[in-house]
Amino acid sequence: MQLSEFDQKYVCIKTVYGDTITGLARYQDEDYLRSEWGGAEEGLFVEDFLIYASQIASIEETVVHGTAELWTRQLILRRYRMEDAEPLYRDLGSDPEMVRYSGWNPYATLEMARDTVRQFMDSYSDEHAYSWIMDIEGVVVGTIGAYDYQNDQIEVGYSVIRGWQGRGLATEALSRVLKYLTENEGISCVTAWCAAENAASRRVLEKAGMQFVRMERDGISVGDKSYDILHFEYRR
Repeated sequence: MQLSEFDQKYVCIKTVYGDTITGLARYQDEDYLRSEWGGAEEGLFVEDFLIYASQIASIEETVVHGTAELWTRQLILRRYRMEDAEPLYRDLGSDPEMVRYSGWNPYATLEMARDTVRQFMDSYSDEHAYSWIMDIEGVVVGTIGAYDYQNDQIEVGYSVIRGWQGRGLATEALSRVLKYLTENEGISCVTAWCAAENAASRRVLEKAGMQFVRMERDGISVGDKSYDILHFEYRR
């Protein structure tokens, strides 16, 4: 049994003690676990559990759909919680720069932020609704989601709080979500758009592997200003 093969995969583990543990597995080698946890063998973290190789009676990969927890080098992409409403209002909704090129601000007031978070939480019963918080050590640093699934196609969008921009978080999160949507969820086409003047967002889409497909003249109006829209696709 090569435990490293289960890294970043959803698993069902039966332990030698008769317990069943399911969730996203994160592999750690013997050297790390010895230095950090005092162990003497490799193991897996599954949710909040550390399970050493000798404690595993059986392990199998499972398929999870919808807004599953995802990990990247810097981020945990997790489901919304009600306590996220306040930082989303404070750091996204109250910052006019965050909606400069879209005009979409579901966090404009604390009440709106709470309603939006509640709607996302209610949507988790839908296997084709995807809404994640970008989390670094318990701090909300942004959001990413995919919406309006139809005809084997879905649209993705994201925001990174201004104080956390410039660290590659948006590209990292988008790359992971694109992989999840196409490989795990079997969605054949993921779309996205950005205002032509939003050079930073265009770079994120391109770095994550999305392909420019067309320009839409005056595709969006925000206040008294109109922007051309660049449309992108990512296909399996």
